[in-house]
Amino acid sequence: MTSPNWSRIERWCAARSRSQIALFCLFLVLTEGYIDYVTGAWVSLSVIYVIPIAIGAWYVSARFAYGLAALSTAAWIAGDIIEGMGPNDLVLVWNGFIRLLFYACLIFVLCRLRDLQRELEHRVHERAVALTKEIAERERLERELTEVSERERRRIGQDLHDGLCQHLTGTALVGQVLNHKLALRALPEAAESQKIVDLIEKGINLARGVAKGLYPVESQPDGLMQALDEFAATASDRYGMPCLFECDSPVLVDNPSTATQLYRIAQEAVNNAARHARASRIVIRLESVAQGLMLAILDDGSGIPLPPAGGGMGLKIMADRAQVIGGKLTIQHRQNGGTEVFCILSRCKSEQHA
Repeated sequence: MTSPNWSRIERWCAARSRSQIALFCLFLVLTEGYIDYVTGAWVSLSVIYVIPIAIGAWYVSARFAYGLAALSTAAWIAGDIIEGMGPNDLVLVWNGFIRLLFYACLIFVLCRLRDLQRELEHRVHERAVALTKEIAERERLERELTEVSERERRRIGQDLHDGLCQHLTGTALVGQVLNHKLALRALPEAAESQKIVDLIEKGINLARGVAKGLYPVESQPDGLMQALDEFAATASDRYGMPCLFECDSPVLVDNPSTATQLYRIAQEAVNNAARHARASRIVIRLESVAQGLMLAILDDGSGIPLPPAGGGMGLKIMADRAQVIGGKLTIQHRQNGGTEVFCILSRCKSEQHA
């Protein structure tokens, strides 16, 4: 029942009530009975009666279809009787019985198929609802896991900055005092104490770098702008090429988790451009657009294959991060060479994501 003609019948029946379909089927049976009478007993229209019976069985009910079958058989017998065949003619009775049996079998098969189809549709609907709930639950768990991970990163970063770094700073001050006393006495241990102070200060810088990596974005709304500006400067020094941050007007992100995910996307995109695409210039752009908020990373490197070869784990991670915060990630080739990475986030999601 997938032919174009049957599709038209389905569309027509879907737009009408069961009573209208039942009246239409009765009209067809009566019309076919009249045509059967006009054409005479030597022209059989048994197959034509199948159409209203099938429609009635599928769209109305089995009981109604059995009634149509009986009416069709009666109309056919009446036409033959009027043509001169006696009502006690065994051939007429036998043909009527066979026709009625055929219609009954057809109705049974159609109703069974209809019930199976409806049961299948019901199961598919239930499965679709279950899958939708499962996907929503997985997305919720992904968001929670990501937020827990970022919160733990921030906690460790804060502990390093407020605990270890402060402790090392105090140790360095004590060492400097000791070095000053040794230098005043012109003792040879003064040089060794200075080395110890230098090593402690290097340890402070390393601890601050680790803390900054774990907790790159401050909690205030303008934290993302500050973090991206600092990251661009750090990337320029690290890779020995200009990495610029552009933000024409203030873009405030109230939710720290959203800001951190956007920062991680920019971080991954810049690292990919510098390490794999051999870019000589990278631009990180943060701006407000009609859709909401847009983060763009543009480079002039060799570009990346789309789809990426070797799995493209970094690109998958960026896409997952964008999905977690309800954003849309787009990666494409630039017209003059290089790659463009866009993450667009609606304003409500950038403010309400939790």
